[in-house]
Amino acid sequence: MNHIKGNNPSEISKYQIQQFQTLVTKLFQCCQERVQYQCERFELPDAELRCLMLFDEERYLTSKGIAYKMNVVKSRVTKIINGLVKKKFVQRVPDPEDSRITLLSLTPEGQRKLNDIKSFYDYVNYQVLMQMEPEQRKTMLTNLDLLKASMEAVKEMMV
Repeated sequence: MNHIKGNNPSEISKYQIQQFQTLVTKLFQCCQERVQYQCERFELPDAELRCLMLFDEERYLTSKGIAYKMNVVKSRVTKIINGLVKKKFVQRVPDPEDSRITLLSLTPEGQRKLNDIKSFYDYVNYQVLMQMEPEQRKTMLTNLDLLKASMEAVKEMMV
């Protein structure tokens, strides 16, 4: 095992850095394959599927809000929304308080599609968690939370 110089047990070895990078890469690849499968299963492009998922927590959204949440330009959101409107999953509704604003909401068909997607996500996540013993699940979830916090801290340093 190649260690970075020093005898401090808290120091990180080159092996650990490589192992971390390999695991993150494999997890990312697995997630990409899952996204590809989901898009095929639900017959939606990735952007439309992700946009549809934003309605899970909101009754109404605006194009500007979607652009912010998806980290894309508003013109891209227009294309995504047009695709969802064409599929009859989303409808445009005038804002009753400000006629300059158009609200977006799910249609009943869009709500059914969203429920199907969420049920599939729940099923897949359940199956993943069932591959572990209860104590392993608890430890893994704690460690994933720690990983997320660490990655966010480093992201803040990069800004």
